[in-house]
Amino acid sequence: MSDERILGDSDFVDSVIFQSEEHYERRHRLKRQGYDLDRVAKRVAEVLKMKPDEIFSKGRQDRKVKARSLLCFWAARELGISHTALAEKLEMSLAGVGFSVERGESIAREGEYLLERQATKF
Repeated sequence: MSDERILGDSDFVDSVIFQSEEHYERRHRLKRQGYDLDRVAKRVAEVLKMKPDEIFSKGRQDRKVKARSLLCFWAARELGISHTALAEKLEMSLAGVGFSVERGESIAREGEYLLERQATKF
């Protein structure tokens, strides 16, 4: 199916294509469910027990930095919102958004935070 001289063996190529398709489908499912930057901000506020407007207010307090980082991570990686759009909305530099996305990934992993609420088991 593929030219192994360029892309590697076909199992690897198939795996990359499958992951890409999964990510694309997830992004569009989230958008169909109404996820946008404001809804992501509400989820961040819920997870971190704060008000959504605090996330968008200026300041470098640890709490706000953590919230903006999680917001940037979910918005960029889950919804595909550009770093440029995030920088404009949050009044941050592009580099700042890039660092926030990376920091947000760590925050999400360490806190085991998910953008979508998980169904509770009874």
